[in-house]
Amino acid sequence: MNPIRILSNDDLQRTYMRLAHQFMEPHDDPDQVAIIGMQPRGTFIARSINSYIEHFYGRPLTFGVLDVTFYRDDFRTRMKMPEVHITDIPFDIYGKHIILVDDVLYTGRTIRSAMDALMHFGRPATITCCCLIDRGHRELPVIADYIGKVIPTHATEEIQVRLDPSDSEMGVYLVNREDKHE
Repeated sequence: MNPIRILSNDDLQRTYMRLAHQFMEPHDDPDQVAIIGMQPRGTFIARSINSYIEHFYGRPLTFGVLDVTFYRDDFRTRMKMPEVHITDIPFDIYGKHIILVDDVLYTGRTIRSAMDALMHFGRPATITCCCLIDRGHRELPVIADYIGKVIPTHATEEIQVRLDPSDSEMGVYLVNREDKHE
């Protein structure tokens, strides 16, 4: 079975636009709001949303990038060497309303790791979560405040988010893991 396309590139752009408006709705002072994209794909999503914010509201929000590799609870138990990405939060997070952006919300462990990492940078006023795809299967009590699309999945399925222009076709795909081994 081939991957099933859930969102096309056009669908992604409409989703980013909607999320940009949703990010701004609850905040009176954009100077107190910051977007932090989680490496790797959450960073691309966050930059895309922030460009829509700049387009519609005249300026982007404060922006940072977070890698949670060393904060994960499974860091030492994974068999392969993890791929580490840059963390760049060039502003004081104290008192800021932080919007964490990731591609897929699954067990909740990555978001928990991100919150642990953020606490090492300071104490934000609030932390909210945005995910492009919520696929269910939580292991921790984590919910997203902003969701691009909810896609219930089975244990044998995975969500592939293809955002790199070098990918054959940008979009979001549902893939059956059992088919990958045939």
